Amino acid sequence: MTFPEWTKPGVYGAFVGAVAVSIIGFSWGGWTTAGGAQEMADNFAAEQVTLAMVPVCLGLSEADAERASILATLQEASSFQRRTAMMETGWATMPGADAPSRDLASACLAELELDGS
Repeated sequence: MTFPEWTKPGVYGAFVGAVAVSIIGFSWGGWTTAGGAQEMADNFAAEQVTLAMVPVCLGLSEADAERASILATLQEASSFQRRTAMMETGWATMPGADAPSRDLASACLAELELDGS
């Protein structure tokens, strides 16, 4: 089957246009792949779970009999060591988890507002 000569520029134009629209759509248009969308959804869900658990962390800190000494230890720790120190308190362990959460420890420290940190 032969096509008329005048169809070649149209086919080439359509191909170049489709490539250009794809590049513009993915780079500036906000398009995303299914994998990228899933990764964004997972990150958003993890952030929201952490934010939802901050009141639990604060409640555990208020119920702890050794709260004053632990807060003093946290204040004495450098800003780089505070998250690790918070994780060691056990306040940043989500219910049902075996290990403390680094993200929850950071969020809980931010809510405790230790000397401006």
